Amino acid sequence: MNRTLIALLAALESFLAVAIGVGISLVPLSIMWAARLDLDIGWDVFWRASADIWLVGHGVDLTITLDPALAAAIALPGAELPFLVSIAPLSFALITILMGVRLGRKSLESGARFVGPVAAISTFGGLTVLIAISALQASAMPTMWMALSFPTAFFALGVFIGARGEVGHSGGRAERVQKRVVGWAGSLPQQVRIVGATALRGGVIVATSVIALSAVTLAILVIGNFSTILGLYEGLQGGGGGSLILTAAQLMFMPNFVIWVASWFIGTGFALGSGSLVSPVGTDLGLLPSLPVLGALPTADMAFGFLGLLVPIASAFVAALLLRPKLVHALGTGPQLRWIFATVVGIALVGGFLIGFMSWASGGAAGPGRLMDVGPNALRTGGIAAIEFLIAASLGMLASSRSDHREPREKTATASDSAQKIS
Repeated sequence: MNRTLIALLAALESFLAVAIGVGISLVPLSIMWAARLDLDIGWDVFWRASADIWLVGHGVDLTITLDPALAAAIALPGAELPFLVSIAPLSFALITILMGVRLGRKSLESGARFVGPVAAISTFGGLTVLIAISALQASAMPTMWMALSFPTAFFALGVFIGARGEVGHSGGRAERVQKRVVGWAGSLPQQVRIVGATALRGGVIVATSVIALSAVTLAILVIGNFSTILGLYEGLQGGGGGSLILTAAQLMFMPNFVIWVASWFIGTGFALGSGSLVSPVGTDLGLLPSLPVLGALPTADMAFGFLGLLVPIASAFVAALLLRPKLVHALGTGPQLRWIFATVVGIALVGGFLIGFMSWASGGAAGPGRLMDVGPNALRTGGIAAIEFLIAASLGMLASSRSDHREPREKTATASDSAQKIS
């Protein structure tokens, strides 16, 4: 295929990725602008709002300065001063990464080497610059160095993941770097390579299991408290357009909510404002943001809330139980206890880091005053998760070890019984 055509198609894919991301908020805002506001406000206001939302969704900090009359109406301490919004609806970044992965795979299939990825990333970066410039206004000012780099970095990460096979076979510096990394890894002792690979695999499995179970739990909570959520929608009286915008906002925050449920399972919980806490130990909500999905939150202490700790513990236990036979087989004969212990520690560190990183990404400042603290405490959540994974993975390795010792005895007993029958 012609390189120019490949570059044009890649640029079009980048444009679609940006358009989808910005359109998620722009479309419902435009519907409300046309249907509810009778076109009294300029459409550019909603464009800048959508641009800000898209940038914040990629981790860009936004400094907001409210009009004095609006700040007085909100009646929140600190609303009259400029405040920071740094909590990112993670669905935006996830969509950008997935679109990048899709484009990277297409580039790999076309055999275009770097033409497609370079054209795509360059186009995405250029569009990001235009969006960031168009979003500049006195009342909502994005941090420019973040706005110019973060969205493009997410997209480039997705492209690299999708085209990882192409990078390794395209020659040049990328191939030399890959060979050096592979050569360095190959020079390590065999036990170190085995332990490192098993620990990485186990940590990812544990963290993924906790997040998956948290997503299922969140779905059950939303379904079980649907009447409460519906009542909150009716109480807001936002009409069709307002409800559509609110629903879209909540959907974009769903990855954040899933991670908050995971922090609840870990035991540290999460905050919905300074001084509030939602955890198995207790619930102290205080004044909540007007989000109907928060109607699924527990409103009082749960007598058996500590049972939620079984989710991370069971995940690490089962992962270690399943990984130990292959680990022992790969290590072969010789002293294995220290390598098994190192694997358990590695699983705990990898799983704790992933949970802590996701907790950090899911929280931030959501408004003035007490809303400056929303989400889990990343350091505490990751640390507690690592301790829980360490204990549970140790038990899983120990349980598997006992089963290994029982198996030869059972086989010996079976063999002796067979011999007696034959004689």
